[in-house]
Amino acid sequence: MGEILISFMIAFGLASIMLCLGIIIRTKATFIRKMLVPASVIAGILGLILMNTGLITSTDSDMFVTIVNFLFTIIFISIALTSSPKQKNKSVGKSIAKGSLGLGFHWNLLYALTPAVGAIIILGIGGFFGMDPVYGLLIPFAFAQGPGQAATFGTIMEQQYGIVDAATVGITFAAVGFLFCFLVGVPLAKYGIKKGLAKNLGKSNIDGYVERGYYAKEEKRDSLGNETMYSGNMDTMTFHFAIIGLCFMLALGFAKVMSFIPGIGPTFSGMLFIYGMLAGYLVKMCMKKIGIEYMIDNTFQSKITGWSTDYLVVTSFMAVPFSVIGAWMVPIIIEAIVITILTIVICIYFGQRMGGENDFERTVGLFGTTTGTVPSGIALVRIIDPSLRTTTAVELGLMNLPMVASYVTVLTILAIASGALALNIGILLLLAPIPIYLIVLKVSKVWGKKTYDFKTKDTEPVEGLKTAVSE
Repeated sequence: MGEILISFMIAFGLASIMLCLGIIIRTKATFIRKMLVPASVIAGILGLILMNTGLITSTDSDMFVTIVNFLFTIIFISIALTSSPKQKNKSVGKSIAKGSLGLGFHWNLLYALTPAVGAIIILGIGGFFGMDPVYGLLIPFAFAQGPGQAATFGTIMEQQYGIVDAATVGITFAAVGFLFCFLVGVPLAKYGIKKGLAKNLGKSNIDGYVERGYYAKEEKRDSLGNETMYSGNMDTMTFHFAIIGLCFMLALGFAKVMSFIPGIGPTFSGMLFIYGMLAGYLVKMCMKKIGIEYMIDNTFQSKITGWSTDYLVVTSFMAVPFSVIGAWMVPIIIEAIVITILTIVICIYFGQRMGGENDFERTVGLFGTTTGTVPSGIALVRIIDPSLRTTTAVELGLMNLPMVASYVTVLTILAIASGALALNIGILLLLAPIPIYLIVLKVSKVWGKKTYDFKTKDTEPVEGLKTAVSE
């Protein structure tokens, strides 16, 4: 037990050192600074190199996989504990509802399409590298949800279905996804700025702190939140983390209960993040019932989510052992490139047709979310909307509601991985929901005429946008 704790603390310490180095590199390296690559991604790449040089023996990649799993659950708990902002303006609320619905079903579409394409790619080239097509199915967990989901479902595939190193392959996909998120997403955002599509930028260049990555001494800064506890009794930070710990223990209890369900119990009990989210909502509801929900400060709680996400990113890179996936790196990279191209095409096509003034922001945010996580999507949005004047960031958060429909894809992937469903039939079933998603997009009027065009040379909206604004 002592060795495990030491291994954990060394892993946490190494991730922290990498984050400090990432901040320095982001500040000093001009190219990286202008690409707006987050310090956590830079730190992750450094950690990836360090972990694969053989210099570290006191911890290993398995420990980082475990940390990724736990951090992912903490993120979902923290999101559940954070209250959604209330909209007083009905028209704004309607726009947010429409935007979140559109973003959610566009995400669902990609979530269903990418594992089918990924499996076909590995089916075609994986044989040359000894890679089973089932590994190609991990791409939506990694690209569309990030390293946490990749580690969670990869672990389920390993422990329940005997698919060796599935978690490692999934996290590798996630790490590559983060790279493509910013290598493609930042130039996309900057190209939109050049074409005058970023209406809320405020000025032609990016604010100093956005590019720099930190606030200068004289610059105005955002608040970390408000004190809700008297520090002589308990610090506010202590209280927030105590509530997260309570939710985590509840999540373990829910998972244990689920494990007793015959057949599906072992599989569903492994999805700890779901029970963490449910526990968060339950605790928040109970606190509201007795009138103490104000003790959880939304702003500070969102900072905890950010803290968890930064460490999740760096540890996900450090969880990738080249010794395990080295022989499969070529098919992994090829699949990642193809999926990235497919993602950017779909994001731009549908993003141009959602019917709102912030469709370009939605396009950029959707791409960031479908190649990384919601925070990475918001990070890209902040390039073109630094003050978050549009409702895009809120829509990216609320899109989790329509994303629930994607669980039919999760069940199909797990059925294929378990051997209960043949790969060829499984691929067809993965594609089956797509026509339904397209119908929903059409009926809900988030798939219509173009509202912006990259060919536009001025800041005037194209015809579709004029119509949308007038409505």
